[in-house]
Amino acid sequence: MTEPVVDIRQLWTVFQNGDKQAVIHQDLDLTVQRGEVLSLVGGSGTGKTVLLRQMLGLEIPARGTITVLGRPVAELGQRGAASRVGMLFQQGALFSAFTVLENIAFPLRELGVLPAGLIRDAAMVKLQMVGLPPEAADKMPSDLSGGMIKRVALARALIMDPPLLLLDEPTAGLDPESSDSFCALLRSLHEAMGLTVIMVTHDLDTIFELSTRIAVLAEHKVIINAAPRQVVAFEHPFIREFFLGERGRRAMALLAPSPQLL
Repeated sequence: MTEPVVDIRQLWTVFQNGDKQAVIHQDLDLTVQRGEVLSLVGGSGTGKTVLLRQMLGLEIPARGTITVLGRPVAELGQRGAASRVGMLFQQGALFSAFTVLENIAFPLRELGVLPAGLIRDAAMVKLQMVGLPPEAADKMPSDLSGGMIKRVALARALIMDPPLLLLDEPTAGLDPESSDSFCALLRSLHEAMGLTVIMVTHDLDTIFELSTRIAVLAEHKVIINAAPRQVVAFEHPFIREFFLGERGRRAMALLAPSPQLL
């Protein structure tokens, strides 16, 4: 088997709240293989977004190891290493004073090694890859719809052509039509770029539409990491409530023929 893209072993996350400690993760293990689309799901307070931030090196666990693309996560802070991971934040996190093109180009400009013309060309390519017209390049974030903000943020996350893409609630705040369109875009980019994708989402339609595997966080750890149909069949109170309620059954019925559910 090839080396996993993400390998987490015996991870503990502990937050200090005054004199008390809150244990979020305890002896958590998680492996993500190349080319997967893995959804992280769990109840409130299970540390899904915290885990994403730890994969980025933005937060440090109390103990345990995180290896990303064959290297300790601490090395992501070194020059050039961070370009191997793209991150789409929940609200887009665009710079309000920058144009669309300036937002997309920002990571390349920060490197300080490419000429301005080449940076602009690369940003325009990514703008078109996420389905936005060239005239959107000079717009400001305040002029964009929620769906356009997501696409600009995605273009920025992909500007370095990273092999690993992390998504925090990628379809949150979108209407059903925009959500479906964004899922279709993510699916096509995953295939075209050979991406490995890890996403946190509560949206059942997004989960069943995109996931090749689902990792469920409960009881301070990953209780199952498997194909969607195996996860749904796993006996646990959270899984029964989350996946087998009316919304979950409806989402599965709509997508029953999908190979991701096997």
